[in-house]
Amino acid sequence: QVQLVESGGGLVQAGGSLRLSCVASGRTFRPYAMGWFRQAPGKEREFVAAISRSGSSTSYADSVKGRFTISRDNARNTMNLQMNSLKPEDTAIYYCAARTGLGMGYGARDYDYWGQGTQVTVSS
Repeated sequence: QVQLVESGGGLVQAGGSLRLSCVASGRTFRPYAMGWFRQAPGKEREFVAAISRSGSSTSYADSVKGRFTISRDNARNTMNLQMNSLKPEDTAIYYCAARTGLGMGYGARDYDYWGQGTQVTVSS
């Protein structure tokens, strides 16, 4: 099994920054492709960003492109999401996820393991 634990969420004013982290553990964990998703109240879970197993490839939702940066440190089994220029519409629970299949994934169904989520609230 694989366990994913997010941290770094909180309350920030519009225009501010937050850095989310996700630590992976478990006997079967490998450097899987990973991603960040978010879910706002009353809305479906949506893709935010993804990163390949090596970290050499990344992808972003249009809504966060240029503001968010995904990265990973395989030596520490850690993935991060640096979020700058935050907007009230970024308010959501943010989840990290790991994908055992080949390539990056862009839909929630592409991922096999999920963290419990961390709340991000951006005030106007």
